[in-house]
Amino acid sequence: MLTVHYNVSGLVNSESRTKLRNALDKIEGVQEVAVDIARGTVEVEYNPPANPQKIKRCIEHTGYNII
Repeated sequence: MLTVHYNVSGLVNSESRTKLRNALDKIEGVQEVAVDIARGTVEVEYNPPANPQKIKRCIEHTGYNII
């Protein structure tokens, strides 16, 4: 299993966490999503066909910025 870690701006509450987790869970191959609101981080464990580009696009299309 592979892991990718992003610093994300705009994570403000549990609604943000749920919204982002639900979006990432729709990517085929994503196994685990950990959103840390206090740190502003997202860690995703995945297997192919998921990849860092798909995960990054999903985060951005959900309305958050990767910093």
